[in-house]
Amino acid sequence: MIIDCHGHYTTAPEALNEYRRLQVSACECGKCEIFPRPVISDDQIRESLETKQLRIQRERGTDLTIFSPRAVGMGHHIGDERTSSEWAIVCNDLIHRACQLYPENFAGVCQLPQSPGVEPARCIPELERCVKELGFIGCNLNPDPTGGYWKDPPLHDKWWYPLYEKMVELDVPAMIHVSGSCNPHFHATGAHYINGDTTAFMQFLTSSLFKDFPTLKFIIPHGGGAVPYHWGRYRGLAQDMGLPPLKELLLQNVFFDTCVYHQPGIDLLLKVIPPENILFASETVGAVRGVDPETGHHFDDTRRYIDAAVLGEADRASIYSGNAYRVYGRLKNRA
Repeated sequence: MIIDCHGHYTTAPEALNEYRRLQVSACECGKCEIFPRPVISDDQIRESLETKQLRIQRERGTDLTIFSPRAVGMGHHIGDERTSSEWAIVCNDLIHRACQLYPENFAGVCQLPQSPGVEPARCIPELERCVKELGFIGCNLNPDPTGGYWKDPPLHDKWWYPLYEKMVELDVPAMIHVSGSCNPHFHATGAHYINGDTTAFMQFLTSSLFKDFPTLKFIIPHGGGAVPYHWGRYRGLAQDMGLPPLKELLLQNVFFDTCVYHQPGIDLLLKVIPPENILFASETVGAVRGVDPETGHHFDDTRRYIDAAVLGEADRASIYSGNAYRVYGRLKNRA
């Protein structure tokens, strides 16, 4: 079994994009209106998946994708709380329908209706709906709903605690995932994503969050951003601060995925991070879609990197599926 823990519905039918354009246009005019939700048929969903995500699943030999709305499209900085709420519901319902049509291929993860300056506790009703009614197994959590300006409290602040309490109660992890960048200094997928991953890790390191929530779980995507490359820096900072070793401090609660798009990067990740803290992922169809001219294969065909890595078979099996079952507690019951 090969479980891809990081997939987004980037190929959703055009009606979803048209709905979003209406929302954004209204907000830009100062009128954050509620519009009729888009009408999308099952056949349109099938076509959008069969020719993209499902085709790639079959070609690359993966089995199940943990599937969520398009991350760069979450756009929490656009409009107001009501805008984000309506947009999240529309996107999450579409993920649910995809999972119903292809239950063996997809497991749902929800977009939260975050909005700058709005308490994360107000996301709880949508999280509960997605988990209890739609059968979702996790959520994506944006550490920066402002889209590159970082104006809300850091992830270890008690501002976030009611949401964490609900995550623990429901036994669902969160993937740390920023959305689009409205700050021109930060390219969304090339800088803002990696900034978000690295910043979240440092916020966890400098807090007592996991003393307060010992079973809370986060996945930091894109191989952890800059974290594995600077592991010595983080070990040294923790030591200077009088903190426990990182394995004891963080690695019961923080996990990394394999959305790293070259063999040396994957090899470094596997050398630095314990295999029990790594989940297989590709982010397909996602940030990088082209073919690497140095290898002749797609950059995001991450299975090739794991297959080529020097790993024991038990560790490889853990990365491909065992760790996903441990981190996503509801995945086993769903299966």
